Amino acid sequence: MRTSTLQIRTPEGIVFSQLLAGPVTRFLAWFVDLVCILAVVMLLSIAFSLLRLISDNLAGALYLLSYFAISIGYAIACEWGWRGQTIGKRLFRLRVVDAEGLRLQFHQIVTRNLLRFVDSLPLFYFVGGLVSWLSPKCQRLGDLAANTIVIRNPRVSEPDLDPLLRRDDFEPLARVELFGDLAAHFRAKVEFPPEATDGIADEQYLRNVVDVLYRTRAEARIEKTAA
Repeated sequence: MRTSTLQIRTPEGIVFSQLLAGPVTRFLAWFVDLVCILAVVMLLSIAFSLLRLISDNLAGALYLLSYFAISIGYAIACEWGWRGQTIGKRLFRLRVVDAEGLRLQFHQIVTRNLLRFVDSLPLFYFVGGLVSWLSPKCQRLGDLAANTIVIRNPRVSEPDLDPLLRRDDFEPLARVELFGDLAAHFRAKVEFPPEATDGIADEQYLRNVVDVLYRTRAEARIEKTAA
């Protein structure tokens, strides 16, 4: 059964949802990457044009080898350096991740990109697009072999944390309701194991979340230095 959202449970027992990228968005991201690759190859073709004066066959062979090397190397280097993203994926806010919620490994990136040649057959990713369309997790052959998925990272608005700073300005009952609403917002985002949240008041729960998510790096460095 095809779904647009995938539930992942980490080894720590935390359950979270990932929005799966559809075939159309993935194709558009691939097209942007293709333009980037062709731009680099066109620059190299200028250098290869000098080789045509020596051997036309040699220049043609090197041109094809360069295209394949750059197309594979580009995706591998970008996805490893940018944690699962290429220029196209960054533009459309997509990311490659492990299908089980584990850390994305280098061999997974290599595997999924080496199989691009099969997915791209016979033209314009027909095989990969068809498999992705039929796959419940929208995976192409490379994703199935590497156990990876491509997710969407939509822009999300941060909750208004101003009440947390002005807690003493509210009546006790209103303060409890505000912290309850804010805590419910974060609890709806991520499901933690019961032993990690049982017995924690909404205000303390919210303070823990804010401390983890919104504390600046500068504050973290100050605390580390003080320690």
